[in-house]
Amino acid sequence: MQSWRRKSLWLALLASWLLGLLGIFPLLRLAVPTRPQAGAPQGWPRWLDAELLQSFSQPGELPEDAPQSLQAPHGGSCNWGACFDASKCKRGGFKVFMDPVAGPVSETQLKILASIEGSRYHTVSPTEACLHVLSLDAPAGQCSLVPPEWNEGQNHLVLRLHPASCSWTFQLGQAMVAEASPTVDAFRPGFDVALPLLPETHPFQGGAPGQLQQHSPHPGVALLALAEERGGWRTAGTNSSACPWDGHCDQNHGSEQTHPRASLPNAIFCLIPGPGASHFLQALQAGCIPVLLSPHWELPFSEVIDWTKAAIVADERLPLQVLAALQEMPPTRVLALRQQTQFLWDTYFSSVEKVIHTTLEIIQDRILGVSAHPTLLWNSPPGALLTLPMFSTSPSDFPFYHLQQGSRPEGRFSALIWVGAPGQPPLKLIQAVAGSQHCAQILVLWSNDKPLPPRWPETVVPLIVIKGHRKVSDRFFPYSAISTDAILSLDAHSSLSTSEVDFAFAVWQSFPERMVGFVTWSHFWDEAQGGWGYTAERANEFSMVLTSAAFYHRYYHTLFTYSLSKALRSLADDAPTCVDVLMNFLVASVTKLPPIKVPYGKGHQEGRPPLVPAGLGSEPAPQPLNQDCINQVAAGFGHMPLVSSRLRLDPVLFKDPVSVLRKKYRSLEKP
Repeated sequence: MQSWRRKSLWLALLASWLLGLLGIFPLLRLAVPTRPQAGAPQGWPRWLDAELLQSFSQPGELPEDAPQSLQAPHGGSCNWGACFDASKCKRGGFKVFMDPVAGPVSETQLKILASIEGSRYHTVSPTEACLHVLSLDAPAGQCSLVPPEWNEGQNHLVLRLHPASCSWTFQLGQAMVAEASPTVDAFRPGFDVALPLLPETHPFQGGAPGQLQQHSPHPGVALLALAEERGGWRTAGTNSSACPWDGHCDQNHGSEQTHPRASLPNAIFCLIPGPGASHFLQALQAGCIPVLLSPHWELPFSEVIDWTKAAIVADERLPLQVLAALQEMPPTRVLALRQQTQFLWDTYFSSVEKVIHTTLEIIQDRILGVSAHPTLLWNSPPGALLTLPMFSTSPSDFPFYHLQQGSRPEGRFSALIWVGAPGQPPLKLIQAVAGSQHCAQILVLWSNDKPLPPRWPETVVPLIVIKGHRKVSDRFFPYSAISTDAILSLDAHSSLSTSEVDFAFAVWQSFPERMVGFVTWSHFWDEAQGGWGYTAERANEFSMVLTSAAFYHRYYHTLFTYSLSKALRSLADDAPTCVDVLMNFLVASVTKLPPIKVPYGKGHQEGRPPLVPAGLGSEPAPQPLNQDCINQVAAGFGHMPLVSSRLRLDPVLFKDPVSVLRKKYRSLEKP
C-alpha cells in the first residue's frame, strides 16, 4: 500500500512539472525582454524609449521577412589594418588626390572635384597623396577605366554618390568603397563609408537650411508622415490608429521628389519603410524624426554619427505598439530628436561639399586613431568639420563646449596688435592695454618695412614682437607665442581705455564662442543690385564687429588658417577691407549667432575699415567699403551666415544719473 502511494505521489509531481513546462514557462518567456539577435546590423540606432514599447511577442513568432538576395561583400575580407597603408599618411600627412576621369565628366563629378580641391587635404601630386579618390558618378555606360596608379586598389577610395550611376566593372582589390545607401550585407564596417542618397540636383555648397520652425509639437502638425514609393508623403493625425499600414490616411501626396526642398513632410514622425533611403534626407531637413521600419540599408556615416539621438528603429510587424509608443513619447524627447535632425542636416548633409568633406574626415580619423575626434565633437554643434583635431582633441579646449563641460575660460587674455601701415608705434595703446588686470601678454605683429623702434614702453606684462609678412591674413595666424584662450585683436591706430578693455573681456568670458567688439557694421540685401551690401553707418542693428578692436577665442585663428579655402584667404590679402567681413563670416558660420557689441568712447573712429599694409601708400588712409567683397565671401561660403542683432551690453549704472564714484568702469563715460 505504501509503495502504491509513493508511486502516485511521484506521478502527481511529474504531471505538475509537465504542466509547468507547457503552460507557465511560455508566459514567463513573453514577459522577459529578449536579447538582441546575433549578427544584427551594428549601425542602426536602438529604440530610445523601450519602456513605451513592451515586447509582447518573440521575434521568432512574428512572420518572417521575405528572403533577401545577399550581395557579395566588396573586396572579400578587407579591413582597415589589412588593406590600407597608413604609414604613408603619417609620413607626409593626409593628402588626397582625385584620379582623372576618362571621357565625359558629369555635373556630380565636377562637384566632387571642386569639393576635394577646396579642402585642406588636396594635393596635385599623385605620388604625394595618401588617398586616391576615384569617382564613378558618370552616366551609366560611361565608366572611367582603372587609373594608372591603381596598385590593386590600395589606399584608394571608390566613390559613388548615386546608385543610378555606372557600377565598377573591375576588381576592387584593396580599395575602400563609399557609396550611397549600401546594404548591410555588402557593407564592411570600419572600412567602407556609407553615404546618403543624394538627389541629382543636390547643391554644391551651402545648401538649404533646415525647415523646422518650431521644435516642439504644436496643433496643426500631423503626428505621422509615411514615405511613398513614388516620392511623396502621406500624413495622418493622432486619431489614426493603424493608418500607415492600412492606407486610411489623409492624402497629401505632393509632387515628385526632384529637389531636396520639394514637398518636404510636415509631421513630427516620418515612417520610412525598408527601401526608403531616398526619403531619409528629406525627413532630416524637415525636422521630422525618422522612424525606420525594418530597414536593410546602412545609415549614412554610421561609423561616427550616433543616430540614436536623431532617429528611431521600429518593427513594421507591430504597428499598434509602434503608434502607441510614438504618441506617448515625452515632449522633451521629441524636442531633442528634432533638434538633432536639424544639426545633422546642416552640418553633414545639406551640400555635396559637406558630404565629401565628412567622408574625408572619417578616413583621417581612422589614421589619427586616439588623436581623432571624440564622439562628442561629431554629435554636438558645431560638428567635426569645424572642430579641427590639429588644435585639440579635448572638448574643453574649444569655445563651444564650456557650458556642456561645466567650465569657464581662463581669466587672462593676450593682446595682438597688428602694425600694418607706416606710422608711430602704438605706444599709448600698449600702455592702456597693459594696464588691464586681465592682460597676460602683448604681442606686436610688425607687418611693414619700417624698422622696428629701438625702445618699447615699460610694461608689467611680457611684450613680444613678431615679424610679419606684410599680409593682412598674418594677424589671424595661430602663433605659438599666444598663451591664452582669449585674444584681443587690435590695430595700431585703435584707441581704447583700460576700462573699455576690462569690461569687454568680462563680457567675452560669458560668451567665449562669440566675437565681442566695439565698432560694428551691418549687412543688407540690395534689391537694386541683386546682391548683398554692408554699411558702416551707425544703427541699432548690426551683424559684424571690426577686428581692429575685438575679443575672440584663439581657436578661430586655427580655423581661419586651415579651414578656409585658398581662394578666400587670398581674397583677404588682395582686398584688405575684406578681412573683417571674412572673419565675421567664419565665426557666424560656426556659431549661428551674432557678435556682441559693447560701449566705447569717442576716441574710436566710427566704422573705419582696416588700413592697407605698408608700402601701398605714403600715408595711412581708410579704404572705402568694397561692396563686391561681401558677395565674393558669400559665394565662397555658399550661403549667408551673418546674423543680425540689436543687443548691446553695458555695465551696471552705465550713463545713469548717479555719482561716478559708484560706477566700476568710470572712464567709459568720460568725454
